[in-house]
Amino acid sequence: MKVLVIGNGGREHALAWKAAQSPLVDTVYVAPGNAGTALEPSLQNVAIGVTDIPALLRFAQDENIDLTIVGPKRRWSLAWSTRSVPPV
Repeated sequence: MKVLVIGNGGREHALAWKAAQSPLVDTVYVAPGNAGTALEPSLQNVAIGVTDIPALLRFAQDENIDLTIVGPKRRWSLAWSTRSVPPV
């Protein structure tokens, strides 16, 4: 399973780190990530900002992401809830 964690804070680092421990998860991407996630060998930072919704959607579709975890609070979560993502 491929996982995308969106955000650049400690919360997102913890979520990504824990997701990477699952035997069901093959790859964990963090967009944009931070210095801490860059040091984790099991995580891959992606240089896409949390506000660049179209680029994040493209990345998720291009990489066949199975699960997306939106870390930032309400403001960005609301932006994601209004986007149309084709069903898998």
